[in-house]
Amino acid sequence: MIKVSNEAKTKISALMTEEGFNAQTDYVRVGVRSGGCSGLSYELKFDKSQNEGDKVFEDNDVKIVVDKRSVLYLAGTILEYSGGLNGKGFVFNNPNAQRTCGCGESFSL
Repeated sequence: MIKVSNEAKTKISALMTEEGFNAQTDYVRVGVRSGGCSGLSYELKFDKSQNEGDKVFEDNDVKIVVDKRSVLYLAGTILEYSGGLNGKGFVFNNPNAQRTCGCGESFSL
């Protein structure tokens, strides 16, 4: 469903620890909501629990929860992390996106 690169895994683990989450038991919540310059934008946050109807995935030892509505938008997405001077932070490489904005945080189908 959603793949997690090694760089993203490393950054997620570090951020979860900093924010009081446990990377072994807690989740990364990924979703899609209306908004952004291309029509839809990504949501990314940490969560200690699942909600009813959530889909749960695990890749590269990262537990991911996605709400039912967002699953179709995110199928095949790779979550990556780009750091450094020109880095953008977390990047969603979504094969379903037909158009993305310059910042990479929003897309359309």
